[in-house]
Amino acid sequence: MTKGKVIGIIVTVFVLLIAGILLFDSFAVVEAGHTGVVLTLGKVDEATLAEGFHTKIPFVQQIVQISNRITKLEVMTEAFSKDLQTVSATVAINYRVDSAKSGALYKNIGQSFESVLVTPAVNEVLKAITAQYTAEESVTNRAIISEGLVEGLNEKLNESGLYVTDVNIINFDFSEAFINAIEEKQVAQQQLLKAETEKQTAITNAEAEAETIRIRAQAEAEANRILSESLSELVIENKKIEKWDGKLPQVQGSVTPMIPIE
Repeated sequence: MTKGKVIGIIVTVFVLLIAGILLFDSFAVVEAGHTGVVLTLGKVDEATLAEGFHTKIPFVQQIVQISNRITKLEVMTEAFSKDLQTVSATVAINYRVDSAKSGALYKNIGQSFESVLVTPAVNEVLKAITAQYTAEESVTNRAIISEGLVEGLNEKLNESGLYVTDVNIINFDFSEAFINAIEEKQVAQQQLLKAETEKQTAITNAEAEAETIRIRAQAEAEANRILSESLSELVIENKKIEKWDGKLPQVQGSVTPMIPIE
């Protein structure tokens, strides 16, 4: 093989290699649920690319993919309640990026928008909401606090192209002293409820017994009334005769028995 042929083969291979690289870098595929942000020599283009196959200028343009799917973020933070108790909370945030604002978000924040925007917003809004409730109320009003978080976060993040769809408070933790105080309060409430129940039971029993006595007295009085009305003077005299033993009283002087003779 002559030197000219060898050089020709090398040049051909080199041209094919460059052509292959250029061809490979001439297109991009934006995945489903993503938006393609086009960078031309590092400058962010206003127009974004929808999911699917797209062409681009090799080595000049770059496609950055921004997910528009719902993303879950867990944030652990601390706040203070209305009664100045320390509240440690673990909050799960579901949010998504507006596809129409993906380019502006990438241009202004970059791909670290979660740590730059979302996490600080969660800390700030949670502190503002928990300050409205006592520590005990924070537990019982968890659903209300979650709704307040969704509303407050959207007010802060929507302008940047971030939308919070759901907030779940995974856990509320308090100081050991506060937990002990709550337990003591619950015990006191249970003891008070028990004492009140026993009191009501005693009152009920006493009222029932008094009612029984009253009914018995009324029945006895009624029986005496009926008996009194049924006893005539003749019946009473007859009862006296039935009970006389036939002996006259022992007195001086003549005694005439007082027995009526018909």
